[in-house]
Amino acid sequence: MGKKLTKRSEDYSKWYNELVVGADLAENSGVRGCMVIKPYGFAIWEKMQAALDKMFKETGHENAYFPLFIPKSYLSKEASHVEGFAKECAVVTHYRLKNADDGSGIIVDPEAKLEEELIVRPTSETIIWDTYRRWIQSYRDLPLLINQWANVVRWEMRTRLFLRTAEFLWQEGHTAHATEKEAIEEAEQMMNVYAEFAENHMAMPVIKGLKSESERFAGAVETYCIEALMQDGKALQAGTSHFLGQNFAKAFDVKFANKEGKQEHVWATSWGVSTRLMGALIMTHSDDNGLVLPPKLAPIQVVIVPIYKGLEQLDAISEKVNLLVKELRSKGISVKYDNRDTHKPGFKFNEYELKGVPVRLAIGQRDLANGTYEVARRDTLEKHTVSMDEVVDKIEFLLEDIQNNIYQKAFDFKASNITEVNSYEEFKSVLEEKGGFISAHWDGTIETENRIKEETKATIRCVPIDAKIEEGSCIITGKTSNKRVLFAKAY
Repeated sequence: MGKKLTKRSEDYSKWYNELVVGADLAENSGVRGCMVIKPYGFAIWEKMQAALDKMFKETGHENAYFPLFIPKSYLSKEASHVEGFAKECAVVTHYRLKNADDGSGIIVDPEAKLEEELIVRPTSETIIWDTYRRWIQSYRDLPLLINQWANVVRWEMRTRLFLRTAEFLWQEGHTAHATEKEAIEEAEQMMNVYAEFAENHMAMPVIKGLKSESERFAGAVETYCIEALMQDGKALQAGTSHFLGQNFAKAFDVKFANKEGKQEHVWATSWGVSTRLMGALIMTHSDDNGLVLPPKLAPIQVVIVPIYKGLEQLDAISEKVNLLVKELRSKGISVKYDNRDTHKPGFKFNEYELKGVPVRLAIGQRDLANGTYEVARRDTLEKHTVSMDEVVDKIEFLLEDIQNNIYQKAFDFKASNITEVNSYEEFKSVLEEKGGFISAHWDGTIETENRIKEETKATIRCVPIDAKIEEGSCIITGKTSNKRVLFAKAY
């Protein structure tokens, strides 16, 4: 715990990597490109998962589970889908190992070749739509609103913990509807669910928008997204929701009999967020001292550290603290009393600061005599002396205030880092010197989008949902445009 983090201003990437490992969130594994999520990191993911799962169920969705393996032939049924994922697929070709005849070790049994290769799922549209063909017969079976919590594999050569790994955890919703209108409403609803979760639980402000054609999900008619801005001025796609039209229904022949008895193809959506949200959470709020966690997602919301000499003092302190712990837990507040005798209080203070615990209490012999606690908040590092009679109310206030304060700080940062430009020179200058979101006119062509990407590494993050009609000229071609889009360099 003695080693300080690299400062964000010195090397943001190094700071991030040190923090993920130092705060005990995750580490690289023995499998190239894959990570081990450690208990503290997984506890944060579990809180995200619980909140999202509740929101999904409140909007009528049910959980199911589908196979990890997808027959290769399934992927070839939807052309743009397979094209989008072909380069990222891990392929299973054999089903057995054996000892080498020369005693050199275990080898793949050449006699155990699969008749058809299996793809380790990069996403589950194909296997799920093959299943839906059996589940959907009539309009009475619709809408079908299914979500699964799973892992997926997308082969990545350049990886970074949480942000980009070969295997990651996520949820993927897959829904079927009787009409185009219902499917579009579903895709929009789930974008709004993601935005509500990001802002109310992660305290992370986002921009809701539509992806450009080249940035859409493979096989989608329209992709809705939420985009967040990290402290280094780069954007991060935090969640996507896709209107799939009838593409997958036609590819897998998923039809239903409407009320008149006529056969129609269903309309589809898919939507998902992943453990990438962990990276977003870290980079939105954390500082040079470590994590800053929103209280709603903190595994430990309050930690209490005793300062004592000898067991007699500890016993007296513990008697008071245990009563407080019981009262806080009765109010649904997660609290840890760290009375380990293997570490000094200063070590513990640094540890919980690094791990982003929102509220820290300290109590020594003098506090016990005075009937007080020293209360510190993680976001501002401010300390106050609070009487034992008022400490529960103070903690409840702080948990709500910290949640609001870190959201407002992130909101102000995002707002001050959206810059309107009207020329390509201005665009490049802002991108280089300031970063953040750049609001500019674009002529709507892939050619112009690709040129900007190749020359600047900036991409169109989205066409904001609330973008106003505004006549202007494309910063590259000068052609007319009626809306501004948001560009940024991104993770």
